[in-house]
Amino acid sequence: MIFRLIIDRDKPEEITATVHERTALIDEIEGLVLRDSVADQVPGYAEDEILMLNIAQVECFLVEGEKTYAVYSDGKRYLVRRRLYELEKTLPGNFERIGKSALANWKMITKFKVQLSGAVDAVFRSGHVECISRRCFAELKRRYGL
Repeated sequence: MIFRLIIDRDKPEEITATVHERTALIDEIEGLVLRDSVADQVPGYAEDEILMLNIAQVECFLVEGEKTYAVYSDGKRYLVRRRLYELEKTLPGNFERIGKSALANWKMITKFKVQLSGAVDAVFRSGHVECISRRCFAELKRRYGL
């Protein structure tokens, strides 16, 4: 297999793949190339307005009452009309699952707070606190050496 990457800012972006047959890997690559771009912004809905939220400023995404919310750096919550698993597939690598119903921006966590019960909370820059599940904390601990 040959891989070529040509960076030319003057030409439009194009991705061409020559393959012998369609496989699961080719399907996955196609999905990555053609998926909706959530790389920079995601629409957030507040009472009577729609804001384009900068992904880098989102502290975490959480699910409450079957609705997905983005907790922004100013501490406000915005409704996001995507499922958590859809966001997880498209968000950058600094977003990690911290529970069944939450994804956290690792760069926005200021500290971890251990409770007397042994539970661990993530404290974000805005002061928002989100509980980390034991299973997810064990994985984060292994991965990041906490």
